[in-house]
Amino acid sequence: MALIVGGASGIGLATAHALAGRGDHVVIADINTEAAQQRAAELGETASAVTADVTDEDSVAAAFATAARRGPVRSVVSCAGLSVIGAIPDIDLAGWQTTIDVCLTGTMLVIKHAARTMADDGSIVAVSSLNGRQPGTAMAAYCSAKAGVLMLIQVAALELAARGIRVNAVSPGLVDTPLVAGLTMVPGLTDEYLENTPLGRAGTPSDIADAVEFLTSQRASWITGSDFDINGGAHMKRYPDVLGKIQALQEG
Repeated sequence: MALIVGGASGIGLATAHALAGRGDHVVIADINTEAAQQRAAELGETASAVTADVTDEDSVAAAFATAARRGPVRSVVSCAGLSVIGAIPDIDLAGWQTTIDVCLTGTMLVIKHAARTMADDGSIVAVSSLNGRQPGTAMAAYCSAKAGVLMLIQVAALELAARGIRVNAVSPGLVDTPLVAGLTMVPGLTDEYLENTPLGRAGTPSDIADAVEFLTSQRASWITGSDFDINGGAHMKRYPDVLGKIQALQEG
């Protein structure tokens, strides 16, 4: 059985389809209970839904407890994320804290309760980001949180190895999901991103889900503590000037 936190949309939903397609029962956990239930209903008997707010430890613990009542949890995927945009001198502290709470602390809580609940020899995958190692202007909170996720999965991989639990991350670049919808509306930003992506296109949620499916399978049984760049090669070039593009929009 697989538990996907943040599974009602975007990469999480694509992952739910990928894991259900290989025969797993998929538990879609999301802060949006109605959306999680709808997505699970669309998948049919191979899926169920549960509420999970990654900023609330009791909620995360309850989601794992509910999933475990169905049987052993062998795969856990942490997909919840958000971001605030702003230059450091102007950044809103509440927005900074929310980004850290969801992206970094939320991932820690998912891993914590996965470790307490799941069966030995399982797999945990956290969704990090290209911004975990590539800085972007106006993205201090998100970059910092995702960099933290990359170190977190390595520590977790060390601690859980004795139980055979593998912990890895995937780092998407520009993917067509609700998280990046606002940025893609800034004139010129997507063009600059694609100019710095060697393969010349944005990713799809399925591009990421396919890698997650691999990492949660026995085909990846000797991989742990690793981060997989899935960004069309964008990690080899530079990140767009998000702040410059936003300022130009505001001035125009």
